[in-house]
Amino acid sequence: QDWLVESGGGSVQAGGSLRLSCAASGYTYCMGWFRQAPGKEREGVAAIHTRTGSTYVADSVKGRFTISQDNARNTLYLQMNSLKPEDTAMYYCAASTTWTSCFPPGTGHFGHWGQGTQVTVSS
Repeated sequence: QDWLVESGGGSVQAGGSLRLSCAASGYTYCMGWFRQAPGKEREGVAAIHTRTGSTYVADSVKGRFTISQDNARNTLYLQMNSLKPEDTAMYYCAASTTWTSCFPPGTGHFGHWGQGTQVTVSS
């Protein structure tokens, strides 16, 4: 059974919106969203300290993407508005169950990863 289960990806036109969800199977300390486009490195898009609610959003998506959580459901969200073709990528949810440097989110700081969900934005 996957520890993180993602949903919500899809195809939209530029300017559209999508919301990604990620359900965790247990306690988390920090959760984040990453994305990876073909031929590019995986980059951290947003992160949240699940105990305090503090958030981080990368400059490349600031003002368009919002990270949030539902603690009661152990679920992480990424609301993506005003999507651009350059947002096209596989999006991954990640979680750490121990103390880690949450911001900015680095791939080495998270021990659990979701299977990924594809987001495609057409012009």
